[in-house]
Amino acid sequence: MPSNEAEEVLEILWIKTEEEGLSAVRKEDLLSADYDLESALDELAEEGSVEVKGGNVRLTEKGKGEARDIIRRHRLAERLLVDVLEMAEERVEEAACRFEHALPRGVDESVCTLLGHPRLCPDGNPIPPGRCCEEGREKIERLISPLTELEVGCEGRIAYITSRRHERLQRLMAMGIVPGLPVRLLQTFPSYVIEVEETQIALDAEIADEIYVRCERH
Repeated sequence: MPSNEAEEVLEILWIKTEEEGLSAVRKEDLLSADYDLESALDELAEEGSVEVKGGNVRLTEKGKGEARDIIRRHRLAERLLVDVLEMAEERVEEAACRFEHALPRGVDESVCTLLGHPRLCPDGNPIPPGRCCEEGREKIERLISPLTELEVGCEGRIAYITSRRHERLQRLMAMGIVPGLPVRLLQTFPSYVIEVEETQIALDAEIADEIYVRCERH
């Protein structure tokens, strides 16, 4: 199992290669005051997780799997801290970093199921799916669900909005649809109608699917 410092390097490599599309990452782009880069790279190279050639670092297939798991644990930790523990935004990143290293392998599936198999972290970045997501196992009742999966009459609070389109977020905010406000689902057809602070708002399915609610009463 990689050290915490090596896991930090794997996390950066995953983001830059798998999400930003780089084939390899320059060593200087991995430098950080939080760890000894050369020591971490030596450890990862010895374990067969990375290849270092000419100042460039590339994940091996083994390293990709390890990095994917780390990213998954980190982003699930962010969702848990925000959705369940309601931690202040400025504290989430540091706490999630500690959480990802402490979370035992396999426990992430229980956390994922508890949260309803979320697809995105609070910042809108994708959470790599786990076996529990692929098998569709939901042994623990969901705490957070999109509007499109709620029953008419459900009351709760808006937990978060996953849209990455700035203009859509602005429009929703202008209508008063923001995290933390109480919401009630009034109808689902032909459009979704919700009540927010005594105002009824109609939404199409695409937008409703991006609004996640912590349901408190059915």
